Amino acid sequence: MGWINEVQNRIKRKNQILFAKNSEYLADLAALIQEQNHRTMVLWAFEFADETVKRLFERYPNEKRLESAVLISKDWAAGKVKMPVAQRAILQAHAVAKEIDSLEDIALCHAIGQACGVVHTKGHAIGFPIYELTAIIRHYGVPECKRFVEERKQQYIEKIYYWREHYKDYTGEWADFMMVD
Repeated sequence: MGWINEVQNRIKRKNQILFAKNSEYLADLAALIQEQNHRTMVLWAFEFADETVKRLFERYPNEKRLESAVLISKDWAAGKVKMPVAQRAILQAHAVAKEIDSLEDIALCHAIGQACGVVHTKGHAIGFPIYELTAIIRHYGVPECKRFVEERKQQYIEKIYYWREHYKDYTGEWADFMMVD
């Protein structure tokens, strides 16, 4: 079954999330994520989270919790705050999703939360595409979303390759736990 059919079935079942963790369509991306070191995936996740925060800030200029979650998660990755502090901020990013009506924006809030969670474990990295691709489908609809979803998936892959080659160029600080590969 193609990914469009998978998504259509999830829409019919009234699923909020239109891709599963074990989605055949995302299997190659999930495998690529698992091959990377933790710092590569954290930098990858922060790049996409920053971009998404900017997009949502345009629609919700008074909402500061999304940006705060990313900033505090960066501090966590740098060893400046402990996990419970970051966890509270990340949960606040997810809480934003409960306060808005747009299915697209709800998915984007969850995508940010998942990106921040990559500091804890790179296994959270697949959560960002699951939610952001859901948001793309919510924005364009099926089947108009096909090109946009496929292009975005390719961008995820290209950014992984980029950060795999450049994570050592990062000039910020890393917590000790981030140095274990």
